[in-house]
Amino acid sequence: MVMVGRDGERARLAAFVRAPGGQALVLRGEAGVGKSALLDLAAQLASEEGQLVIRATGVEAEADLPHAGLHQLLYPLLPDGAHPDPGLNPAARAVFGTAFGTAFGTAFGTAFGRTDGPPPSVMALGIAVLDLLSAAAARQPLLLVLDDGQWLDDASADVCGFVGRRLAGRPGVRLLVAVRGDTASRFDTAALPEAPIGALTDTDATRLLDHHHPRLERQLRALVLDTARGNPLALLELPAHLQARPDAPAPGILLGPDPVPLPRRIQEIYATRLARLAPAVRAQLLAGALDGATARPGDGPAPAARYRMRDVDEALACGLLVVEPAGGHLVFRHPLVRSSVVQLATPDQRRCAHRQLARVHRDDPERRATHLAAATVDPDEGVAAALEAAARSVTRRGGARMAVAWLTRAAELSEDRAQRARRLGEAAYVAGQADRPGRARSLALAASVPGEDDNPAAVLADAYLALYRDGAVRTVHRQVAAAVERLHRLHRLHPLQRHHRHEQPGQLLRQQCDDVAAGPTPDRHDAMLDRLVSLLLAASQYAGSRTTWQRTHELLASLGGLATERARMYADTWSDVLRHGSGWAERIERAAANPENQDPWDVTRLAVSAHHLDALCPLRPYLDRVVDRELDTGATSSGIVMLHLIMLDQTALGQWDAAERTGHRALALATEADNQLFAHQTRAYLAHLAAVRGRTREAHDLRAEVDAWARPRGIGFLTGLADAAGASAALGAGDHESAFLHATGITAPGAFRPYHHQASRTLLDLVEAALHTGRTQQARAHALAARDARLPDTSPRLALVTYGALAITAEDDDEAADLYARVRSHPAADRYPFELARIRLAYGTRIRRSRGGAAARAVLAPAAEALERLGATAWAARARAELRATDTAPPAAVSTAPPAVVSAARPAAVPAAVPLTWQELRVAELAAGGLTNKEIGERIRLSPRTVGAHLYRVFPKLGVTTRAALRDALTRLDHHPAEHSFRSAGSR
Repeated sequence: MVMVGRDGERARLAAFVRAPGGQALVLRGEAGVGKSALLDLAAQLASEEGQLVIRATGVEAEADLPHAGLHQLLYPLLPDGAHPDPGLNPAARAVFGTAFGTAFGTAFGTAFGRTDGPPPSVMALGIAVLDLLSAAAARQPLLLVLDDGQWLDDASADVCGFVGRRLAGRPGVRLLVAVRGDTASRFDTAALPEAPIGALTDTDATRLLDHHHPRLERQLRALVLDTARGNPLALLELPAHLQARPDAPAPGILLGPDPVPLPRRIQEIYATRLARLAPAVRAQLLAGALDGATARPGDGPAPAARYRMRDVDEALACGLLVVEPAGGHLVFRHPLVRSSVVQLATPDQRRCAHRQLARVHRDDPERRATHLAAATVDPDEGVAAALEAAARSVTRRGGARMAVAWLTRAAELSEDRAQRARRLGEAAYVAGQADRPGRARSLALAASVPGEDDNPAAVLADAYLALYRDGAVRTVHRQVAAAVERLHRLHRLHPLQRHHRHEQPGQLLRQQCDDVAAGPTPDRHDAMLDRLVSLLLAASQYAGSRTTWQRTHELLASLGGLATERARMYADTWSDVLRHGSGWAERIERAAANPENQDPWDVTRLAVSAHHLDALCPLRPYLDRVVDRELDTGATSSGIVMLHLIMLDQTALGQWDAAERTGHRALALATEADNQLFAHQTRAYLAHLAAVRGRTREAHDLRAEVDAWARPRGIGFLTGLADAAGASAALGAGDHESAFLHATGITAPGAFRPYHHQASRTLLDLVEAALHTGRTQQARAHALAARDARLPDTSPRLALVTYGALAITAEDDDEAADLYARVRSHPAADRYPFELARIRLAYGTRIRRSRGGAAARAVLAPAAEALERLGATAWAARARAELRATDTAPPAAVSTAPPAVVSAARPAAVPAAVPLTWQELRVAELAAGGLTNKEIGERIRLSPRTVGAHLYRVFPKLGVTTRAALRDALTRLDHHPAEHSFRSAGSR
């Protein structure tokens, strides 16, 4: 191969090909810059080194077909049933199974539409590909060459990116990809090493031009060099174009002063040549272009039949086509030729070519559907049905967006008005699940049949968007409840009711498309009923209203056997676990034992139930495995719910850094999808995390944003989360009065507000806030109410905090010790490190005041250590202050009163000498008067941070840990002359 210039690129490719370890490289540059020539060079070098070279090319016509590019790339390596690859491990064999229909395995059979099942995740498919490549490389080193990667379908590009990032540990495997720099693709964010391919230098451009056109007239030579600007394709094509028109002025698009992109100028050259061809030749070229005839050959057997262009010698002669050396097939010289062919054709010519191609691909439902959709103008029920079948196939493989397009087109071609409405409703539902809210809403509106306003599919799609984008919980609940009642009546009236019901309601996109061809049978009504019931339950959960949930429970009861066990489980656990959650924990555990055999969305909803019962642990590994698959296949809503659950579990386990990263990822996805409900839910979770980490301002800002959006809409679930975050932030800041107000905004002391998610979860917050503000009786009453409501029987976390609340409010020290021992011995104690540390801190504070510092240190030391390790800065500061106080605090007289009573009636002794400075005294007195740090700073001209530093020193000197105890401590100083003298000395 003769190549002019490119010394640096050639050296890098040679090193790439000969490197012993596996690696990937992306060549990026404009069209015509020579990327394909560099790929040819790498392939030649690899062949000379004895490597197996496999080539593939991204094709515009297949950019929307999931895994089409991967199919093309891997086909030469795939094992067949008669000769399975001995190098594949058992797991990879299970993935591959049998090749093409009879010998294709689970992941690849599903990915390539050969078998049924949920779409494989990028990880599952990527690992299978890595195993296949490693097995092939064990026999012979392997180079994969992918040209025009910008046109690879997203699913294939994601797998290639996954594989490319992991080739370092796979010796003998290399992946080389070329992409256009001006065309967006998934390789832009694949994080693979890149080599930019720029224009040739002036010297090399001159050498290339002189080598191919040595007799070019001097003025024309200078014009070509100036116009081509170092682009090799332009240097090769411009001379012939200009020499063919010596008497005609150069077209403005080619040589004019406007900054027209060079690829467009080259495309005009090809368009000029195409215009001279006979109509029959152009028709052949058009069929080849629309069918994705490659600009470069792929190796191995063709993965799918391609249109073979015939009688096109004229196009070959004028340089528009070339003969592919390996197979002798005619292919386009460059992708720009293919683009020019399509752009020059009239609409009628393109439709005629698509009809011809639909016949060619009659055995491939997806390719046939692609061409039928473009070829048909008038309504045609046969074509509409074919498009629905293609939608079913593509949805199984993660192509939700392509399914929406085909279902929409099927609706347009429907001959019957009802069928049109049904297909539009199906498209709206799939679009909603794929988080395309605007598209889903417009399809839902279009699905409405004149005179019929109760289309359940349209109600479902419209309500789904109204809930998740607008937060309209009241409206959605009313509309969906009405739709459920209508379907229930229709089911009762149907003469062929079913006698058997599946246990699990269908909810995934795949099931939606499995039902699209069915008529109005009870099975169809049941599938839609399950979807509506699921949305009704979601709206009820977010409403968090007693009235709403009671209406939902009544409606489910009226459905009788039509309400599945799963629906009843969700209703009971999502509504109020204290009143309805009993008995579900074991059934959830059994259902969670085999998540792989269930729909991912069913498992997600099951995981929500498990979270409400603090039993998410068995499902957490599954969520970690499948969350990326859900997001990769377009099921963003399902993926965000999984991220929420993972974040909540990470928060509970004390993995706060990981939880924060997960939360920010969920927030970015929800914001991008315009899912306002999930976005504000994520902000509420992040507010709680900021609160416990001591970032009070951030927590308040997030809480305020959530509350301002959710409260006017009546979204009680989110306002409860906001109040809980406010209580946590105030407790951390030592503002116990505000904490009490936030906590009692959720539920009154001594009771647990029905159907309020946070009522039981803020038990410890309310009890601590009440104790620190002197509301001892209310604190004790709330702890006893938790015991009487059997919270310990509801979930392990609630058991832990109930015993803790009872311990710190007990009127008898022996009782308190027994209850604290139950906290420490509880099997779930170590799973909730923050709750355990808080209980230790509160209990340690109690025994410091009643039994002295020595007894308290054994409890306070692990509390301080745990809080510091967690990053709960404000709580850790309180624990350290309590520890410092143990060095000087002698045992007090034995008391049977709770800590707040001990603190108020008979405060613990303070150090014999309390050297408060004058400034510390001023700050302490103002803080005791109820002023915040900011208000104190404004009054005495100090920054809030300096005020906080003064209080940080004051608290251990006075033997207190809260602002509420400052007033009593200062009163004691006024009655101790020696201590007063020290305070006065500090002011001199």
